[in-house]
Amino acid sequence: MSETVKGHLSASLTIFIWALTFISTKVLLQAFLPIEILFIRFLIGFIVLTVISRKVLKFKGWQEEFYFMIAGLFGVFLYYYLENVALTYTLAMNVGIIGSVSPFMTALISRFILKQGQIPRLFVLGFVCSMIGISLISFSGTLNVHPLGDGLALIATVCWASYSLIIKKVSEFGYSTIATTQRIFFYGLLFMLPVLFFSVDSFDVARFSEAVNLGNLLFLGVGASALCFVTWNFSVKNLGAVRATVYIYSIPMLTTLASVLILGETLTIKSAFGILLTLTGLVLSELPNLLRQRKRIR
Repeated sequence: MSETVKGHLSASLTIFIWALTFISTKVLLQAFLPIEILFIRFLIGFIVLTVISRKVLKFKGWQEEFYFMIAGLFGVFLYYYLENVALTYTLAMNVGIIGSVSPFMTALISRFILKQGQIPRLFVLGFVCSMIGISLISFSGTLNVHPLGDGLALIATVCWASYSLIIKKVSEFGYSTIATTQRIFFYGLLFMLPVLFFSVDSFDVARFSEAVNLGNLLFLGVGASALCFVTWNFSVKNLGAVRATVYIYSIPMLTTLASVLILGETLTIKSAFGILLTLTGLVLSELPNLLRQRKRIR
């Protein structure tokens, strides 16, 4: 199996699990603050990675360490925190559809700021097609705009795009994906501490005795954080930041399907058509890369 195929499989697994996190987070918000959920899930993830790795990366200078710090700031702390805060000011459907702009934002930053690569017309067409599909899945009735919340959600997409591009650079250091992710989690947790300190007055340990809370926290910590950040970083390493982030288009689609299967919600004709358009957009966005690979084989 080629490294490219492994990258696609890894990205697919990552996005599938991340699509389910909205349901888990929604349940946990009834008992925990957003920053508490964020800190606990990444603390669990850090502990799991430490147990698996059994060693910590050695300090080799501030130049390398700077990239780990920035990755922890943008990908672990800012992205998730801004997204959670945005949910308190705007609709979840707004945050979901704005978050799906991350692949295009990654391509823009890569092309116009880092001066790397091109933006093929098929990629743009795929982006437009996916956005229409996601809109059909997410919105019902009129469009509700909440400037503050929607603005924070848009800034969050810039943070994730930046993280994905930074991870591509970090992967060139030659460290294992697990050890790299562990170091990034460490800095992410450090950046969370001041917000946690000023946000939480008291900590109710009894909440962990409820199976629903404990189960969802373990799912977020072990699955969505420890496992998925490793698999995502592996995907970015093998596919590149722009190609890997295209999979984010499918999160609203997978979340909708999960809601139908797990929560018993109804799948409308509009949502079904939206899923079809989203999948079409994914294919169109990846088509330029497939055509290039075909030419190389010939």
